[in-house]
Amino acid sequence: MANSVRYRNGEQRIVGIIGDEDTVTGFLLAGVGDNRVMANQGENPSEGQQSGLPPNYYVVTPSTPLSEIEEAFTTMCGRKDIGIIIICQHIANDIRHLMEEHNTVIPCILEIPSKGQKYDAEKDFVLEKITRALGIR
Repeated sequence: MANSVRYRNGEQRIVGIIGDEDTVTGFLLAGVGDNRVMANQGENPSEGQQSGLPPNYYVVTPSTPLSEIEEAFTTMCGRKDIGIIIICQHIANDIRHLMEEHNTVIPCILEIPSKGQKYDAEKDFVLEKITRALGIR
């Protein structure tokens, strides 16, 4: 398998969330939020400087520019500590072109329904990959 990746035992990954305010709040209340401060890995780590990783969640409102949603998705995909990205389907539809370009195993991208939008299984990216792999469609 060309995309197979082996991970060490004990390697920890977190979940990233991109969604509307209610969805993100629900996941944060469940304990998914992460705002760790990491020691700076720059040229002079002895100075004791610390830098924060970006949060593992992004709240999308109706007025959020598409470029910011794309940037949040790209940033989460590039993080080595995120293993799963959960994204509301109506937001995923807006950045479908980026999701189709994503070809790595980790992070896995899961689309979920949101409170105010109807879920369409035909547009679910993961479901589509599974049905193609099994030869159902």
